[in-house]
Amino acid sequence: MLVLLLTANADAHSLLLESSPAAGATLSEGPPQISLRFNNRIEKNLSTIRVLDERGAPRPATMRVGDGAADRLTATVPALAPGAWRVEWQVLSTDGHIVSGRFSFRVAPQAVR
Repeated sequence: MLVLLLTANADAHSLLLESSPAAGATLSEGPPQISLRFNNRIEKNLSTIRVLDERGAPRPATMRVGDGAADRLTATVPALAPGAWRVEWQVLSTDGHIVSGRFSFRVAPQAVR
């Protein structure tokens, strides 16, 4: 019985299913937005996306809480310079638990012509 309760509780937590940009991606230019899709509905007003450079300095990210499906979280970001970038997210799951995670991507410098 205890195993069933623990499994049911874990299943209700929000899991990140996909992101744009994808974790580990190398892009030719910075993305105009960060988009995350979860396995269930999240409380967008109580969720955040942070974008940090390779030194850990945050860049402004404007949350778009009214846009998209209830399982998606999106933020617009200013132009990101070449280098490594980290996305940190925190969402309030439908079960009332706060879930967080992070992933990185890279913006490659443009080739000189």
